[in-house]
Amino acid sequence: MSNGTTSDFSGSVASLTETLGKLAQQQVELLKLGIGSAVSVIGFVGRTSINIAGGVLGTVSSVMQTVLSIFAPKK
Repeated sequence: MSNGTTSDFSGSVASLTETLGKLAQQQVELLKLGIGSAVSVIGFVGRTSINIAGGVLGTVSSVMQTVLSIFAPKK
């Protein structure tokens, strides 16, 4: 006495479950990509900050050497 509604319901549940699984997988992949991008940005900012700090320290060192040479007694 089955008129097909049980199989239609089962098919719908299976389709819904498959769709939810795909959505969950895509969310995990997006999270993974986001974390990877954040790590790349942090690495880039870290390297750039170190390079800028090195340049600033080199400039300060040059200025200090110039100032010290002005005040150093001449022989």
